[in-house]
Order: sequence, then structure tokens, then C-alpha cells
Amino acid sequence: MSFTNFCPPPRGRSGGGCGRFAPSPTGRLHLGNVFCALLSWLSAKSQGGQWLLRIEDLDPQRSRRDYALQLQEDLQWLGLPWDDEVVWQSERGDIYEHYLQQLQDAGLTYPCFCTRADIMATQAPHETDGRIVYAGTCRGKYKNSSPKGEVGRGLPPAAIRFIVPDEVISFCDEHYGEQHVNLAKHCGDYILRRRDGAWAYQLAVVVDDALMGVTEVVRGRDLLLSTPQQLHLYRTLAFSEPRFCHHPLLINEAGQRLCKRDKSLDLGYLREKHVSPEEIIGRLAYLAGLLPAPTPANPQDLLPLFSWQKVPQQDIVTLVENTHPNFRNKDTLGQ
Repeated sequence: MSFTNFCPPPRGRSGGGCGRFAPSPTGRLHLGNVFCALLSWLSAKSQGGQWLLRIEDLDPQRSRRDYALQLQEDLQWLGLPWDDEVVWQSERGDIYEHYLQQLQDAGLTYPCFCTRADIMATQAPHETDGRIVYAGTCRGKYKNSSPKGEVGRGLPPAAIRFIVPDEVISFCDEHYGEQHVNLAKHCGDYILRRRDGAWAYQLAVVVDDALMGVTEVVRGRDLLLSTPQQLHLYRTLAFSEPRFCHHPLLINEAGQRLCKRDKSLDLGYLREKHVSPEEIIGRLAYLAGLLPAPTPANPQDLLPLFSWQKVPQQDIVTLVENTHPNFRNKDTLGQ
């Protein structure tokens, strides 16, 4: 079966390609988010390309409009302006439905009624990091791949899963090099739409990046395993594939990546303490290997200095009250 595009992907927005930043509006931006935004912006702009902003507000229970508006203001304050209008995933359900229907018509999906408890009960510990790889329990059990059809038979609402083949997807990450991942073994059949009707990350991000003309995806290395899943979906839907470039994570002393619970490292706290945008950008640029010391800087001044070869591959410990060598002269951020 051939797949048709809902609208022609506007490839080649500019000679330098097109990057994007796609935050979820579930809280205030923290330094980890800003680190990603900065690297993505520098990578796109240093190539003469465009940089787009997409709000990934797919989760109706956690996403808030005020957070989305605040993060836009924070990006402007930091000196990271975007090109074109902001894209809101919550407004694109018809587009996702179009591509889901094509996958269903091709027989590449099935309804899944497994709960998280069901999946955990059949899940052996993964060989590396304990992530859940769905065992395919519901694959082949139901003829109708629409959750509405199954509800008519007295069954509860179902998630829709995408069938992945038992094959290795190989790609070259621009920062971490060659990657080889067996989809069935390391990823498993994954969800395209949740049982509550919300759209899942993998389908939405592939469709949006393709239709927005994104040619370079910059994001944290914790999403490295999503890349083979997405590449397979790109190829299935006959979309052009972007380049992928993953970066190291900012982590705390316990080795955990920064999250929105780390209030002392979010922009609300830092701005309240009168930390300037130049201080934040300069310190993140230092952590990225772009500056010899954490001196104030603005993104525009960093463009001639940017190179992925300077960015470390190891995760970076980031503290507020710290004497860590990542910060010179035992400085304290926001104190």
C-alpha cells in the first residue's frame, strides 16, 4: 500500500535546513531544557537555517496554556527567537488521525487492552536499563484495529499499537556516531494512540517534524532509543528523514537528569534571583565546551564558536550551590 501525505512536507525551508525546539508545557523551563534549546538554536543558525518552535501539549492532564506562553516569553528573554508561527500539537488531531488511518488500513496496527500491571507482569528485566519492551500480547488477537470497534464488543477502551518488524535499524547520530538497534528486541510494538484517546509521542513527533520541514532534530541522549522507532515510521509513511543529533544530559549529583521538580534550576527561580540571561547562556555554553570559562554571553555571539566536536558526550553534573569544577571560582547560580 502506498501512503499519501495530508499536505506536502515543505522541505528545504532555507539553504541551511531547519531545526526545532519542542518542549512540553508541563512546568517552567529548567536548565536542561534551555541547554537543549541553545544547542538546537546554535546548530540550526550556524548553518544559516531556520529554527521552529512546537508546543507538545498532547497530555491534556499535565499540559497548561500558561506554561506554554511563559516558555515562549522565557525563550525571547534568553535571546532564542524562533522563525514562523508556533505549532501546537493539541490543534493537529485531524492530521494525526489521517496518518493513523493509513497505518490501520495497511494492517500495521492493533488494539491493545493491556494495563501497565499486565505488561510489568510479563516483562523480564531489560539487559541494559530496565525499560519496558512490550511483548506483543495483544498482537493478532483482534480483527478490528479501531478501539471503537472493540468497545462495541463489550471490551474496555484500547490503545493502538504499531507493529514493528524483527529487524535492525542502523543510523549515524551526528554526535554519538553509528547506532544499531533491533526494533523488536529493544523497542517492541509501541503505542500510537493511548487508551484515553490522547495521541502518543512517536506518531505526533514524526508527522509534525516531516510536515514542518524539519531537517535536523537536536535533543537529549535519553531519546536516542526513540530514533530507530521514528526512522521506521518515517520510512513506512514515505517521509524524508531528518538528521539526528543527541546531546549529553545535565544531571544532578545523584546522576539523575534535571527535571521540572528541580525548582532551584528552573527559569522562574533564576529570574526571581535576578540572574541575567547572559549569565545563563554563558554558563551553559561553558558546559557545552564552547567557552573556556562561564562568562556572560548571548546566543548570537556564540554562533562563530559553535561546533558539535566541542560538545562533550558524557553527561554533565550541574549544581546550584556548588564547588564543582564545571563552575569557576566556586560561583553560585541564583544565590
